[in-house]
Amino acid sequence: MDQERFGRAIAAIDAANADDPVRITVRGEERPKELAHAELVTEWVHRLEPAPSEELLLAARAHHLRRWAIPRSSHPEGRSGYLKWRKALHEQHATDVAEILQPLGYEETAIRRVQDIVRKRRLGKDAEVQVLEDALCLVFVETQLHDLGARLEPEKMVDVVRKTIVKMSPRAVELAAELDLAPEDSAFLEQALADP
Repeated sequence: MDQERFGRAIAAIDAANADDPVRITVRGEERPKELAHAELVTEWVHRLEPAPSEELLLAARAHHLRRWAIPRSSHPEGRSGYLKWRKALHEQHATDVAEILQPLGYEETAIRRVQDIVRKRRLGKDAEVQVLEDALCLVFVETQLHDLGARLEPEKMVDVVRKTIVKMSPRAVELAAELDLAPEDSAFLEQALADP
């Protein structure tokens, strides 16, 4: 890995995500949402995969690159509209990361690999795509589960957690169970694990 080039790529991705108008508080610090999430996903990738590839690390950082540029309201309500929105996001993230990596001299094969991971191509068959999915799910449990639990009925919340667990590897589920969560959030997780 060319560490200098990799550092420039991460800095460019982070600079783009730093423009996120949505702010969240993570570990006591208010930050741009997508920048904070990208950093957390990168942390989880390192915990899940002791020797992550450069492409996986770039994808982890760019998985939601400038996500706010395509708001959910730009697509119809309902599951079909949601899925179309998610597909549009994956394509935009893949395009945006290529525009960052190409001028830095990344080879087309490396760029395509980063794009495939960002698009979650071959999820369930590609080990690196699964690591990214695991990291995303762990960030969701760590940073969004509590707020969502305050808005949803308990039964619906357990269903959301159950659907999240199904996407995770056994190792990621173990890590989720070890998180220091609020008691009510731990209860949702425990119930979902006990009754899959």
